[in-house]
Amino acid sequence: MQKLVKGRFGYIIRVVGVSQSRWARQVLTTRQDGDQVKTVVVPIIRHYSSLRPLRGDLLKLPGPNYGIPSRGIGMIIARVLRGALKIRYLLLGGTIAGGSALAKTYEEWKEALPDAKFLEDLMPSQEELDAIRTALISYRDKIKDSVPDFTLDPKLKELGESKYDQLMLWFKERLDDAIKAAEEEKSEGTGLFTDDFSSDLKQHAISFSAMGSAAEKEREKAETIREKYEGLQEELMQVQLKYQKEVERLEKENKELRKSLMLRAGDKIAHKKIKKSLIDMYSEVLDELCDYDSSYDTQDHLPRVVVVGDQSSGKTSVLEMVAQARIFPRGAGEMMTRAPVMVTLSEGPYHIASFKDSTREFDLTKESELSELRKEVELRMRNSVRLGRTVSHEVISMTVKGPGLQRMVLVDLPGIISTVTTDMASDTREAIRSISEQYMSNPNAIILCIQDGSVDAERSNVTDLVSQMDPQGKRTIFVLTKVDLAEENLTNPDRIRKILSGKLFPMKALGYFAVVTGRGSKEDSIQAIKDYEESFFRSSRIFKGGVINSHQCTTRNLSFAVSECFWKMVRDTVEQQADAFKATRFNLETEWKNNFPRTRELDRDELFEKARGEILDEVVNLSQVSPKQWEDALSKKMWEKMVTHIFENIYLPAAQTENSGTFNTTADIKLKQWADGMLPKKCVEVGWETLEDEFRKFMERAKNSKDHDNIFDSLKACVVDEAMRRHEWEDKAADVLRVIQLNALEDRSVHDKQQWDAACKFLEDSVKDKLNTTESTLREMVGPSTKEQWLHWSYPTEEQRRRAAVKSELENILKSDYKHKNTLTYDEVTQVRKNSQAQGVDVDNEFIRETWHPVYRRHFLRRALAKAYDCRKAFYAYHQGLEGELGVECNDVVLFWRIQQMIRITANALRQQVMNREARRLEKEIKEVLEEYGCDRDKKEQLLTGRRVMLAEELKRVRQIQEKLEEFIYALNAEK
Repeated sequence: MQKLVKGRFGYIIRVVGVSQSRWARQVLTTRQDGDQVKTVVVPIIRHYSSLRPLRGDLLKLPGPNYGIPSRGIGMIIARVLRGALKIRYLLLGGTIAGGSALAKTYEEWKEALPDAKFLEDLMPSQEELDAIRTALISYRDKIKDSVPDFTLDPKLKELGESKYDQLMLWFKERLDDAIKAAEEEKSEGTGLFTDDFSSDLKQHAISFSAMGSAAEKEREKAETIREKYEGLQEELMQVQLKYQKEVERLEKENKELRKSLMLRAGDKIAHKKIKKSLIDMYSEVLDELCDYDSSYDTQDHLPRVVVVGDQSSGKTSVLEMVAQARIFPRGAGEMMTRAPVMVTLSEGPYHIASFKDSTREFDLTKESELSELRKEVELRMRNSVRLGRTVSHEVISMTVKGPGLQRMVLVDLPGIISTVTTDMASDTREAIRSISEQYMSNPNAIILCIQDGSVDAERSNVTDLVSQMDPQGKRTIFVLTKVDLAEENLTNPDRIRKILSGKLFPMKALGYFAVVTGRGSKEDSIQAIKDYEESFFRSSRIFKGGVINSHQCTTRNLSFAVSECFWKMVRDTVEQQADAFKATRFNLETEWKNNFPRTRELDRDELFEKARGEILDEVVNLSQVSPKQWEDALSKKMWEKMVTHIFENIYLPAAQTENSGTFNTTADIKLKQWADGMLPKKCVEVGWETLEDEFRKFMERAKNSKDHDNIFDSLKACVVDEAMRRHEWEDKAADVLRVIQLNALEDRSVHDKQQWDAACKFLEDSVKDKLNTTESTLREMVGPSTKEQWLHWSYPTEEQRRRAAVKSELENILKSDYKHKNTLTYDEVTQVRKNSQAQGVDVDNEFIRETWHPVYRRHFLRRALAKAYDCRKAFYAYHQGLEGELGVECNDVVLFWRIQQMIRITANALRQQVMNREARRLEKEIKEVLEEYGCDRDKKEQLLTGRRVMLAEELKRVRQIQEKLEEFIYALNAEK
């Protein structure tokens, strides 16, 4: 339905019930034609109104691979024509939509309408339409370069084409209906349009259909171009895969050929021809640098490929694909990489792996040895973790050789984690981050950033860390893993395109790669994974759609790119590092000359070997000890061990008897119990202690020599202590000694005067030593004497005064009874206490008995000493059995003679054991301790310390590194 609405420039025909747009308004105005004033309908067309949304429409077209399709031009022309003919479409639409309503109201406004012929003047001619089309094409070419490159979502593109087809069909149906309705009105005589108008309308319909067909052809042409591009992309992928397979085939043939040549030439010639490869030489330098710690700020800046990524992102799988072997242990979500693993990849005829500190080689073509290798790696990782920590800084170095491997050094680091679980140390997250930052902070380290493509990019932790360490991305290579899962899970491939073009993450990189490192099965071989990766990229929608390029796919291309970047970095930086170590070496040598001018530069290992030789020399010196020296030393040590027991438990109880018969009986019983019990074991202890004392004497004598170096003292003492602790005397030695000692103690017949005199002297010396000890004890109990008080100005304490008072009373008792027993009666104790109280000293019974023991022992020893003097000339009476008649009892001398004989015989037996067996066993144990310490780096660092050792150690390490660097640089330049 149309309405006349008064506007600013006249009346406007507004169609009610039809969608209004910027082309749906006409102005009813007047103009003067001669003498007549005519009312005309002027359609208002805004200048370039159809071009205003053009840029937005162009952005929805396909991407840079095909340019702006011609189908878009057809749509633009159709829209311009639709704007020009809008009034007709609106009228026709109103006719069709209005139906009966238009028929009823037609008569009311029919007279107000002018003759429709004037519309012919308003319609653009064919020339005008061509001019408009030309202008639009020129404008398209003009703005073409300013339109940014983009790729339309294939699903959205497909949906747009479907909607376009529906729209074209709808336009055709509406146009046919409008023409049909106009013809019906014309035939009925009530039509609004003339014959010329109907003919023009048909002509425009034909032109419109022609333009639609042209647009359809353009679209088909663009589709053909796209299919050709995808075909070329797939063909390129097939050629690359074919090239890789051919390279692998040639490598296998080369491997077999080299094996045959080596077998024919023989081992001798083969060894002459084989030279150390560049990467092996470089790896040796890195191994030296791993343990190097300098105070001269000469940091390790040699290039490495540092593999970092979130936990379970596929770091280890990427490294295995590069190494072409499954060499690392696997865990279901559990952290397996607990320490940095430095893997040196090298080309070789056999696919083998070995550790730096082991000579064993694992054949990577055999699953059994692969399994053993994985167990060894896991064991080394767990051993490197100490003191309850989860990760370790200790580097595990291994070498992998094989045909076709790219030469480089990779360091696999523990994965970055977000949460610390209960079975981890509390600082695990910070420790992992610290290790990663330490390796990435090397300005020459190549960072291989591994990102899991199957998880949301927003969950990534490693990309932020990498962007902090390398903000410009000059040494970072980005690797997107699990692309197969990413394609399966992501509905928008444009997200993967953004990742691989560096537009999604904040980090920058030298290159971006997409890889597939498995199908989630631990049992898949490397070859099976490679086949799966190739088949995936061959049929991938991501690859065919132009999201990624062929050189960004597969671990093979990644290996080539990383190796090329690695060697470029090595060539650019290795000489600078060599110069830095050369300067450090000069500084260390200058310090050594100034501080240790006349001393050899011996590192810790060399010092240990020198100390080992000196210790073993002292062990050999034990054989120079004479038998007499051994026996004297054993006898002396034995008597020191048993003197207290002899006096307290044997001699003193036997001396309390009334006659010689009872004395001998008591002595025999006590001696038998002693010999059956603790005596043999005590003698074995004496033998071992004597051996230790003699050995230590040699060690002490060595300290007094002019060539002694005190840097070895701690090491020697520790070795001797450890060997003595481990040494155990021969098991049967105690049983042998028991028999000998029992036989010696049972003999009570002194054979000659010489033995008698020796026994008397032995008794006298023993009693004198014991008497001196007892008197010393008494002096400490009663304090200084009157003379000492006057001469030394020392005074007794209150307790000493009380002891002196009690001692005086006890001595009075012994004077009254010269042969008093060794115990006090109750009455005697009471008497001493009362006498002391009378002197103003209050003591109890226990205090009196404590004082009695040393007082009585001194009294007893004085009696024994006097008896020993009397027995010096009693050998004849003893030999004739006339002791009783002469009034001399010499049972004490006989007892000590028996003990003396037992000591002599025991010392002789122990001396034989020491010289024949125990000294050799000690030498063997010392050698074992030295061997253990020689393999224990921590022990040597603990026992051999000081600036001299540290300086020599550092100087040796710097020389080794510099020499290896110079050797490597020479070989590198020779290869160029």
